[in-house]
Parts: sequence; C-alpha cells; structure tokens
Amino acid sequence: MRKFGRTTNQRRAFLKSLTANLILKEKIKTTEARAKELRFLIERLITIAKKGTIASQRLVAAALPARAAKKLVKEISPRFSERKGGYVRLIKLGRRLSDGAKIVFIELLK
Repeated sequence: MRKFGRTTNQRRAFLKSLTANLILKEKIKTTEARAKELRFLIERLITIAKKGTIASQRLVAAALPARAAKKLVKEISPRFSERKGGYVRLIKLGRRLSDGAKIVFIELLK
C-alpha cells in the first residue's frame, strides 16, 4: 500500500476521487504509482458491480460518489460481463519535466 505522504483519511479521500474521475471520464493522466494503486481499487469495484445484486450495488454506492456509482453499475460493469479480469490499461508516457515522475494514462477497456 502506497501512502503518498498523506494521512489515512486524506489517502482514502484522494483515492476515492481518483477512482470516481476514472469512472466518469474513463481515461485519466496521472503518475505511475497512483495509477498502479488505482488499478487495484477499480478492478475490485468492477468485479463487485458485475454481480448485479442489491448488496453489491450498496457496496459500490458506499465506496463512490453517487454519479460514479450509478455509471459503474449501469454502464461499465455490463460491458465487462464476459471478462474475467483486466479491466484497466496503463499506457506509459515518459517522465514529467518538472520533477521527473513517471506519467501514464490509465483507461478502462472498451
């Protein structure tokens, strides 16, 4: 678990907002470390949402803001119904000029 120099509550809120942005936009640009941590969270949420039960919808709703949870359950999880895993792709872009951090695109597969 990467800590990103934040306290536990700050880190949870940060990852929650990154996850929501990825679901709403379906492709975001971020650092490699953030993307690798985000991949774990988003794949778990998609797997839970694929079940389609009321309990799974409640779990997703508790983990995400309302718009992102709705889009995940209604649009994204049915798209992956036949897929066993690997819902996210990381595309490496190189290093950022200011601090040299590795930058990637993280996107949901179609």
